[in-house]
Amino acid sequence: MKLVCVGAGMVGTRAVEELLDRAPGQYDITVFGEEPHAPYNRILLSSVLAGEKSAAQVTLRDPGWFAAQGVRFLPGRRVVQLDREARRVIADDGTSAEYDRLLLATGSKPIVLPLPGVELPGAVTFRDLRDVQRMLAASQQHRRAVVIGGGLLGLEAAHGLMQRGMEVTVVHLMDSLMERQLDPTAARLLREALEERSFQFRMQARTEAIEGDDRVRGVRLADGERIAADLVVMAVGIRPNKQLAEDAGLSCGRGIIVDDTLTTSDEVVYAVGECCEHRGRCYGLVAPLYDMCKAWARHMVSDEGGFVGSTEATRLKVAGVDVFSGGDFLVGPGRAHITMEDKGRRIYKKVVIEDDRVRGVLMVGNTSDAGWYAQLLKDGSDVSSFRDDLIFGRDFARADEPAVPLGDDAEICGCNGVCKSAIVQTIVDRGLTTLEQVRSHTKASASCGSCTPAVEQLMVETLGERFAPQAGDPPLCPCTEMSHDEVRAAIVRLELRRMSEVMRELSWDSADGCHKCRPALNFYLLAAWPDEYVDDAQSRFVNERLHANIQKDGSYSVVPRIWGGVTTPDELRAIADAADKYQVRTVKITGGQRLDLLGVNKDDLPAVWRDLNAAGLVSGHAYGKAVRTVKTCVGSEWCRVGVQDSTTMGQRLERLTWGAWAPHKFKMGVSGCPRNCAEATIKDFGVVAVDSGWELYVGGNGGMKVRACDLLCHVETQAEVLEYGGAFLQLYREEGRYGVERTAHYVERVGLDHIKRCIVADQDNRKVLYQRFLKSQQHAQRDPWAERAEGTAGARTYRRLRMVPSQPVASPSVDPTQKGHATWLGG
Repeated sequence: MKLVCVGAGMVGTRAVEELLDRAPGQYDITVFGEEPHAPYNRILLSSVLAGEKSAAQVTLRDPGWFAAQGVRFLPGRRVVQLDREARRVIADDGTSAEYDRLLLATGSKPIVLPLPGVELPGAVTFRDLRDVQRMLAASQQHRRAVVIGGGLLGLEAAHGLMQRGMEVTVVHLMDSLMERQLDPTAARLLREALEERSFQFRMQARTEAIEGDDRVRGVRLADGERIAADLVVMAVGIRPNKQLAEDAGLSCGRGIIVDDTLTTSDEVVYAVGECCEHRGRCYGLVAPLYDMCKAWARHMVSDEGGFVGSTEATRLKVAGVDVFSGGDFLVGPGRAHITMEDKGRRIYKKVVIEDDRVRGVLMVGNTSDAGWYAQLLKDGSDVSSFRDDLIFGRDFARADEPAVPLGDDAEICGCNGVCKSAIVQTIVDRGLTTLEQVRSHTKASASCGSCTPAVEQLMVETLGERFAPQAGDPPLCPCTEMSHDEVRAAIVRLELRRMSEVMRELSWDSADGCHKCRPALNFYLLAAWPDEYVDDAQSRFVNERLHANIQKDGSYSVVPRIWGGVTTPDELRAIADAADKYQVRTVKITGGQRLDLLGVNKDDLPAVWRDLNAAGLVSGHAYGKAVRTVKTCVGSEWCRVGVQDSTTMGQRLERLTWGAWAPHKFKMGVSGCPRNCAEATIKDFGVVAVDSGWELYVGGNGGMKVRACDLLCHVETQAEVLEYGGAFLQLYREEGRYGVERTAHYVERVGLDHIKRCIVADQDNRKVLYQRFLKSQQHAQRDPWAERAEGTAGARTYRRLRMVPSQPVASPSVDPTQKGHATWLGG
C-alpha cells in the first residue's frame, strides 16, 4: 500500500520510524518535507542559537537513512493541494504522489502579532532553522534584541541571543513567566534565577508597535515606553497548521479533528502531532505527540490499540535552570497540595493530590525525581501509604514495598520521548557500558541533559559493576572530548596562538565553538601568550564586555577601585558628583569596602567613567572573572592591637594585581592582627599579620559553601607577600579551570602539597611564576573605563544611534541633500 506522509518534522519522522519498526516493507512510503533540510530536533533549536550545538548535531535522520529504509524523501517541497477524490497530494513545485493511506503531520505555525512594523527586516518568529539563521545573522551585526513572550520559547530565544553577545529584553504580557507550566511561586524563582544570569524583563507589558524605518529600531509598549532593538523575536505561541486539511474539506476545529485511531473525517486520512485535535485537546509537548505516533503505527499494522489522551508532563532546562511541570497543578475544591521551598538554593516542589492520587507536580531547581513523579501522574497510583514522604521524592517514599520502582513505560527522556524499557533493552541487546554509548543509541540525555542522573541510575541497576562511569575529567564543552587541562596543555605544547587554530588543530566539532568554550579559550590563550594574543571581547560575558554589572532592571552598577579601602575627600566628591549628575539611585558600601553606584543607564556609563577618571578613580573589575578587591583593616597605624601595617600592605597587593584576568573571580584580604577583622582567612588569598611578619593563606571561600583557607607559609616582609601572592595567582591562572573553579575548588583538586611544592619549596619556580605574572601585568593593567570614557572611540559602543530628519548643516562631512543622516545624540 502506498503511504504518503506530509511533514518531515519530529513527529512525522517518528511516526515513520514507529511504522517501520512494526511493519518493515509493508508500505511504500513517501515523505514530503516543507523545509529544505533533513529532519531535525526542533527542541534543540535554542541550543543551535546559543552555539551549544551545530545544525548537523540536531539532525534526526539524514537522507541516507530514508534511502536505506526504502523511503522516498522529498525535502523542500510544500504540499499545497490535497485531492481526496483522486487520492493524490501536489506540492508547490508540481511534484505529486498518490496514496492509499495519507498521514498529515503538518505541525503548527508560529503566531505573528498583528502589530505595526511586523513586516520590517529584523522582526522574526522562533520556530525553525531559518528563523535561527536570521537571528544568528542579526547577532553578528547588532547588539540589542527584544523578545516578545515569556514562555518557554521566548526564554530560550533570549538565552541563545545573550550567549551570542546580544543585550536582550523579554517583554511579557502576563505577570509571571511560563504561566501555562508554572504557578506564581515557581515562576518567581525561575525569574530570580534568570535575572542572576543578566536577563531583563518587562512584565505585564503589551507591545503596541514595532518601530523602525528601513529595519527594526525598537518596540513601543502600550504605556509609552520605547525599548531600542535591532532584532525583535515574536515567541507568543503557536497554532495548529490545519490549512491543507481545511481546504480539502476535512473536519477541523482548533486543529484537524481525529478519533482515537488518529483517523480524520476521511477514513484513509490520518493526522498526528500539533496539527490535530483529539477529544477537544491540541497537544504541544513532545511526549503525547510521540504517544500518538505509537498508537497510529499500531493501528496501521493491526487495527488494535488507540490514543486515549495523555498527561502532559515535561522536563526542561530553561536557560540552564531545571524545570519539571506535569499534570494539573492548580489547586481547587477537593484538592490538597504539598509544597517545599528552599529560597537560598531556589529549589521548589509542589505536588497536588486529589482522591489520594497525584494530579499535578511542579519542580524548579532540582528535577532528579521527575521520572518517578511522571509515572505517578500517568498510572494514577494510590499514594496514601507514603503521602507523608511524597514531597521528598522517590528515595524517601515508602509503600508496602521497600521502594517504589519506575515502571517499564516510565518516560526518562522527555526531549526525545525515550522510556525506561527502551533504554534498558538497548543496553542489554547492544552490550552498552558507557553513558555516551547510551546517548548515541537511544538519544536519552543527549539533548538538554537534565535526565542524565536517571539514565545513569538505570545503567547502574542494569549493569551493576559493569557500568563504566566517565573516567577522568569531563570535557571542556560539547565541542570537544578534551578536558580543560588537556586543552591548556595542547595550547602550550602546539604553540596555538589563535582561537581558530585551537579549534582546527584540536578537531573541534563546531568551527565557531560555543558559549562554554569561547570564554575559556579566550582566557587560556590570554594567560599563555600575554605578549601576542589579543583579547576577544565578543568571547566574554556581557558584564566583562561592558565593564559594568548589569542589574535586574536593566541598569548598571559602577564600582570604582579604592586601593585597600582607603579613599580621599577628592575621590569621595567625584563619586558624589557623579551620583548627583547621573541620578544614581543607590550608593552602597560593598562587602569589599568599596562604593557601588547602582542604577546607571548604559548610555551614561562612558560619561560616568570620564568624571570618575578625572579624580584618578579606575575600574574595580567588580564585574569580571578577575582580581577584585583587597579588603583591609586599619592595622597598626590606628588599631591598638594591630601588629603590622595592613592598610599599606593591602594597597600594595591591590596595585600589584589589579587588572589581572583569572579563571574565576579572585578576592583578597589583609588583616593587621590574628583577630582577622578583614576576614582574610575566607579569601582566595589571605594575609594575616603576626608579630614576626605575615601568615599567607590560600583557597578560601565565603560563598554558599564556606571554606576556610589553608595556611601556605609564613613570611617576614611585605616584598615577600607580594612575591608569594603574585606567584600563587599566576599558578592558579595557569592551572585553574575557567568559569568552573574558584580557588577553593582548585586547591581541593590539586592539593595544598602541590601548591607548596610549586611556591614554597621551590624558590626558583616561585620566582619564575612571579616574573611571568609581572610580565602579563604589563599588558593587563590598562583601565577599561579610561579606554571607553566619554570622548574616546570606545564610548561609541554605549551610545544609542537614533535617526533624525536631515537638516542643512555647515559641515563638510554631511551631505545635506541626503534624505536622512545618522546623528549621535549625547547622554
